[in-house]
Amino acid sequence: MKKYTDRQYAVLGLGIFGSTVAKTLSRYNCDVIAVDSDIKCVNRMADIVTQAMQCDITDIDQLRAAGIQDCDVAIVSMGNHLEESVMGIINLKELGIPYIVAKAKNKRYMQIFLELGANKVVRPEKEMGEQVAKSVLGKNIIDIVDLDSEYSIVEIPTPKQWVGKSLIELDLRRKYGINVVGIRGYLEEHLNVCPDAEYRIEAQDHLVVISDCNTLDRFDFLDEL
Repeated sequence: MKKYTDRQYAVLGLGIFGSTVAKTLSRYNCDVIAVDSDIKCVNRMADIVTQAMQCDITDIDQLRAAGIQDCDVAIVSMGNHLEESVMGIINLKELGIPYIVAKAKNKRYMQIFLELGANKVVRPEKEMGEQVAKSVLGKNIIDIVDLDSEYSIVEIPTPKQWVGKSLIELDLRRKYGINVVGIRGYLEEHLNVCPDAEYRIEAQDHLVVISDCNTLDRFDFLDEL
């Protein structure tokens, strides 16, 4: 299997969602072909991605001319335009793209795209809405990503009574069912993944942990434990 940086990605549709996907992939030094029917959107991405082209995604010949058939992953991001998205997915399947991600605006669109052969369908507005709601439910939760219906990755501030103690001293897995997978220092952008068990937690640290939903419900009370 290719590493993600060795894969070639296509982003079809350069609205807010599509352009964000393209920019993020480019930030990780990925090879990205970005296409849109609107030349203004194309021009905005020209200096960011590997190749930006004006293209009608419902026209398979235009996709082929853009080199989309050489891509390993394609993201169809015009979720509000059913006909364009449907034709885009059909064309990508015909071009032999191994993995197709499609954006959908509702559950019905999601079902259609999956039946057409999309490998994954996302509903970013719904998913972001759920994430925001969960983050405001708990005052001590900075960020949250659901892994499945039972487990989530959350970023939390350090509870006061943990400051100055090492991870091995705290024994969080046994006491609380919490697995620390990363620590972000004060004002640091990068995450210290898999920190050493002897690392002593500082007051301004943020902890990135995996936990089940029942444990997650207790995070607001960690300062009282």
